[in-house]
This record gives sequence, structure tokens and C-alpha cells, in this order.
Amino acid sequence: MPETASASGLFISVFSRSGLCRGGPRGKRGRTVELQKKISRIKTLPLLPMRGMVVFPSQAAPFDVSRRKSIQAVGLAMERDQLIFLAAQKNREDEEPEETQIEPVGVVARIRQILRLSGESFRIMVEGLYRARVKEYIQTEPFYETVVRECRESRLTDPLIREALVRECREAFERYTRINAGGIPEISLHVSAEKEPGRLADYIAANLPLQPEDKQKILSVIPVERRAETLLTLLEREIDILSVERSIEQRVQEQVEKNQKEYYLREQIRAIYHELGDTDNPQEEADTYRERIRALSLGGEEEESLLRECDRLYKLPSGSHEAAVIRGYLDLCLELPWHQRTTDKLDLAKAQKVMDRDHYGLDKIKERILEILSVRKLVPDIRGQVICLVGPPGVGKTSVARSIAEAMGRKFVRVSLGGVRDEADIRGHRKTYIGAMPGRIINAVRRAGVKNPVILLDEIDKMGNDFRGDPASAMLEVLDTEQNDTFRDHYVELPFDLSEVMFITSANNAELIPAPLYDRMDPIFLSSYTAEDKLHIAMDHLLPRQLKRHGLSRRQLSLSEETVREMIAGYTKEAGVRGLERLIARLLRQAAKKIATGEVRRVTVGPADLETCLGPRKYKGEQLLARDEVGVVNGLAWTAVGGETMPVEVAVLDGTGKLELTGSLGDVMKESARTAISYVRSRAAEWRIDNDFYKNKDIHIHVPEGAVPKDGPSAGVTIATAILSALTGTPVRRDVAMTGEITLRGRVLPIGGLKEKTMAAYCRGMKTVVIPEDNEPDLAEIDPLVRRELQFVPARHLDKVLEAALVQSPEGQPVAGPVL
Repeated sequence: MPETASASGLFISVFSRSGLCRGGPRGKRGRTVELQKKISRIKTLPLLPMRGMVVFPSQAAPFDVSRRKSIQAVGLAMERDQLIFLAAQKNREDEEPEETQIEPVGVVARIRQILRLSGESFRIMVEGLYRARVKEYIQTEPFYETVVRECRESRLTDPLIREALVRECREAFERYTRINAGGIPEISLHVSAEKEPGRLADYIAANLPLQPEDKQKILSVIPVERRAETLLTLLEREIDILSVERSIEQRVQEQVEKNQKEYYLREQIRAIYHELGDTDNPQEEADTYRERIRALSLGGEEEESLLRECDRLYKLPSGSHEAAVIRGYLDLCLELPWHQRTTDKLDLAKAQKVMDRDHYGLDKIKERILEILSVRKLVPDIRGQVICLVGPPGVGKTSVARSIAEAMGRKFVRVSLGGVRDEADIRGHRKTYIGAMPGRIINAVRRAGVKNPVILLDEIDKMGNDFRGDPASAMLEVLDTEQNDTFRDHYVELPFDLSEVMFITSANNAELIPAPLYDRMDPIFLSSYTAEDKLHIAMDHLLPRQLKRHGLSRRQLSLSEETVREMIAGYTKEAGVRGLERLIARLLRQAAKKIATGEVRRVTVGPADLETCLGPRKYKGEQLLARDEVGVVNGLAWTAVGGETMPVEVAVLDGTGKLELTGSLGDVMKESARTAISYVRSRAAEWRIDNDFYKNKDIHIHVPEGAVPKDGPSAGVTIATAILSALTGTPVRRDVAMTGEITLRGRVLPIGGLKEKTMAAYCRGMKTVVIPEDNEPDLAEIDPLVRRELQFVPARHLDKVLEAALVQSPEGQPVAGPVL
């Protein structure tokens, strides 16, 4: 254990051995004389820079010395008279401060004791004597040596001012010690006994835990009155800081005590529930919910609202109905993917491969989808685009949407909107109602488990509205990419971000979608399949899928292309392939039965076997008429399931000028018939028709099939041609179909659904199709096979239609055929 000794003897023995001492000890008599000398005002003393510490006059302070310059400065002081100048350095991190980095005002101190520590370090005890200011630096190497001048204080002559300053300092010190409990009694006694304001200010500053900068500020003030005022200012600031600290500490302590109290009470409640054998503890359950909510890191309105629900649950009995409602609500909110998302994998080559694998043909549709994915690849943070797939049933709208999700690497969820009439189905019910639940959109996101899935809104054109609200209006916010980042479901009542969701809608008839809703979508139209398309789809997709479902293999069943062609022609009449797939499944079930019972090991189904397996042929095929007939014209119609041929029959009978319209015709179609008759009347003389035919002839117009409602203006040219054929007795070519609206001047106006209508003409075996001239640009959208097989006659006037359709002109001249 190190020993302490007098400053003189120990220091000299230590430093003489280390080679730092340059002279021997002075005699006792000389030292006594020196101490008794009157200290001069100017002295040359070694300087010791102080780091983070300020020593005041009359203060005894211990500190460690370890820097080389400081050790040598102490050595010089011990050689001379044990006096050293202590000055604070401005930057406590500086190991070797420059002259400008040392405070000019410090304390001349006497070294009282030295204690050697491990290594080259020492601990010294000094006693401050008086303030001094640096006049000049004599040297900075190998240690600091300066000339200092004593800063003498002028004694206050006015006893009132002196007493006032003393009282103010004492009062401020007492207030400080009251707030900062834990003061030392000896310090309070000394403060009470001190009468000089200067020494009192120094003593208080030396014994309070002030910052070194604040202590240096007090040390640097020489006038007594200003020094006391500086101390009072610093004390007031410290008192204010301590008051705030105590206030904060008190609030924290109160919160801690409250938490401890709550914890104690909760533990008691748990013990009570345990003793009662009741495992449903709402308090413990509420705590569990709180932990799960905080783990989500929602922040803001969402977290506050959910925590309020936890507080309500905490106060409710476990068996109450309201507690069950809150549990269901919290469970739903915690299951929502607030932060979970998948990373898009926008590999265009892979996307092309996925779509080619899942779908035959649809080249333009695939190209359109690849364009959309390309934009997303270049601009990943683009707002979600809403795609609307429009087409007849069974053409692959749902499977296209599923392929898009797979190509992007996203989760896929399908939401059926067919028959939805209640707005609450979309936005949810308010949870105040019994049996309330969230809407279909939030449910779909919850099922997906991520906030950026692909959601298919199927059959969006089948939504209705009634007294319960308009679901289509509720869908406006869902599909508006500028607003759906704060979508609020009525049940959840919290803003949820739907902007990252990719919405895909599907519809059979785009005209049934409300205009404001349709305006938010980017439509992509899928047309009906040709017989060749259906054959490829059946052989490449439907048959393998059904074989797998029925546990059969290609070796066990043989189904030729000729058989499939016969099934398409004689047993199905549809735009898509759902009916065809059902027929294939029916054949496979029969084959599975034969194989399972051991009748055969392999089943071969040929065209001749279809009548045995599937029954009599349902459709005799789309055959043309046996010969050109008078008053019968092939029209074309668009339906929700694709195009249809629509023959129009006209009979002219003796009568009184009545017009009979049959075949479940709508008002627009009836008006087209009257327009056609008026146009024929206007040119009756030119076409050698009796001018009074409208008086003495009855005209009966019939459009089979009679039970199917029909409407629209596109049958105008068909009806006009049939009427003219019936009145003039001119046959109409059986391989010509037509479509177009007619005016009273005989002009042919454009129509819609040309793609589906031309497909129907091709399937029926037509050779020529007459279309409005304004629809000629739409031919680019028609299937290439249909364009190759059909001749198209663009017509601006009915004369062009008659030229292409009639066997001979109304005047009796033969017509060679359609002129292209």
C-alpha cells in the first residue's frame, strides 16, 4: 500500500531517482525563511494545465498527474518553493494544449502532499493561495513556465453592500441545497460563518457540482461584487435546472409507482382467477394484445385506436358480448398485413413463358400485359394500374389474371362480385351491428397475407344496387389509385394502404359497368375462340388437366383430334371452352369406370363413339341454307357469350297494310324495321315495286329464335335487304352475312362488336360479310384466320349492300357477286 509523506521529502527522493530533479534539498532554515517572506505580486512559476477541474483560493484539492510536462512542472515546483500555477485548459481532450488553449486566470497553489501511483503517475494534494494572471510564457518545453501576477481584490468599503451580497449568496445556496437534498453539513456551517462575499463566492463555487466552464467564469471575475453576482446568476440557473429535474423525476417516480401498483393488482387478479379455476382472464388477454400491437410498430392513429380497444377489453368481464366483439376486431386488425409485402420479380422472359404455358393464342392480350409489366419494371413505385379483362364466359379471363400474378411473383386472390347489391359487401359493416364483418376487399388482403397482392374482382359487371346502397359507388375509392392509399373499411375504421395492390377486374359486357367506374380501368378485350383454337386448347390444356384429375394417363385413354373436332361442332355452342371441358370430363369418367371395373385396360374414343358416350348430336352444325331464298337474309348479332348469326325472315301477304313484328324484338329493333320500310317506299318506283304495297300488302318480319330477346340498331340493313327481296321476289345469296344500321336516306352507319360478329360468320360457314365502311379500321382487330377465310365488303350506302347480297338487282339484272 503506497504511503503518504511530506511533500518535500518524498517528492525529492522520488524525482531525484528518476533524474527529473536538478538540485538538492534546501536547508530547513532557508525554507523557513522563505516561507516567512512576503509573497511578491509577480512570480515566475511552473504552470500545470488542469483538465476538467478548477481550483479556487483557500481550497485544498487532490488530483492525479500523469502527463510528462505536468510531472516536470511539479518537479520544478518542488525544487523551488512548492508553489505552482494551476490554470484550466479550454479543451479537456487536448493532451498538449497551446498557450492560447490555456485560461489566462488561474490560482497560485502550494503542493502539500504527493502519492506515487502505478507507472509514472502521481496523486498530489494542493492548496490554493490566491488568483493570478499570466503575464507571459517563459517556455513551453519541456514544461510550461510562466510569469504570473497576483490579482488582488479590493475590499468592499460599504458594509450594506457586503452584507447584502453575503445574504443573497447564502439564500441562493440554501435554496439550492433544499432542492438538491444531500448537502454536507460542514459546508453549510462554513457558508453560514463566512462574512466576506468574495471568499464566500469562491467557497460556494468550489463545493458545488458546477461545470468547469462555470467555475472558471467565477474564478476569472476579480471584483468581489461582480463575482458574487456571477455566482448568483449561475445558482439561479442551477436551481431552475434542478427544479425541472426534480419535476421530471417526480413524474417518472409516480409513473413507476403507478405501474408497480398496477402490476401488483394484476398479479392479485391473476391469482384470484387461478383460484377460481377461470382461465379466461381479460386483463391478461388485454396485455397480450397490447404487446402484439406494439410489436407491429404502426404508430399514429392506428396504434392509438387499437390500444384504446385494449383498454376497453381490460375493463370488461370475460363473458360479455362486447368483449367478444372487441376480441374479433383486434384479431382481424392484427391479422392484416400492415407491413408485409412480396418483392416483384419482373422477368419479362419468364412472364412470356408463363402465359404461353397457360394459354393458347391470345397474342395481342399477352403483348399488352407484357407492356404493362415492362412499365412496372422501369418504374417500380408506379401507382397500381387497374386492368379490366372483357370477354365472353370461358375465354380465360380468370386464368390470365392468375398468370399475371405468377409472372410478377405476387400472391393471387379472387373476389366474386356477381350479384353483390349491398355497399357493405365492399366497405364492410360498422362493428356496432350484431354480426358485423369487414368488406370483401379487406378480407381479400387478409387472405393474401401481404399488402401488395394481385386481386381479381370477378364479374364486376354483375353488381347491382337497391335500397341497401350502390356497391359500384363504393368501388370508386377502391379502384382510384390516387385515393386508395387511405382506404377505410367501415369495420376496421383505420386507414389501410391499397395503393400497392394490383387490381384486375373481369366482365362479360363492359356496357353494364357504370361509366365513372369504367373510367378508372384499362380495358383489355378477349374475343371468342375459333374451332381451331378450341382444338388446341382441348388437346394441350383441357385434356391433360382432366386426365390428372381423373387419375388416368395418355396410355389409358386415346382421344383423337377428329373426335375433339366432332365434339366442338356437334355438342358445344359457346364462345369459350367450359362446356367442352365438361364433355371431356364426362368421357374420362366413363373411361375411368371401365378401367376401374377391369373391363378394359385402355379406352379409345373415336368420332363414331360420341353418340354412344354423349348421346345424340345436339347441334347439326352451322350449315348454310340449301339454296338461295327470297326474303331470308343472314344477319349478325353480338351477345354476352360471343357473336351469333341471326337470320331475318320477311313474308309479304295480301292484306290491308299491316306490319307484323315477331321474335321478341326490342323497341330499337322495331324502329329499325319501320325505317327500312320507309326507305323501301321512297324507292319503290325505282325498284319496280307497287307504290301502294303498304296499303294492300301485309308485311310480316320474323327473327328466330322467338324466345330470345333481341334489340339494337345493327340489323337495319339486314331487315331492309330482306324486305326488298320479299317485295321483288329476288333471292338473297345464302353465303352472305351483313350488319349495319340504316337511315331514312339509305346510309349505313357503324356498329359495335364486329370482332365477335365476324367470328360467328366464319363459324357458320359464310363466305362474304358486308360491314359499314366506317368499321373498316376495326378489321385489324379481327382474328387472322377469320380475315383469311372471309371476304369483307365495306358499304357506305344500302346500294352496295344489295349489290353484294342479291342474286340479281332489284331491276331484274343479274349480279356477278360482291365487288371488293
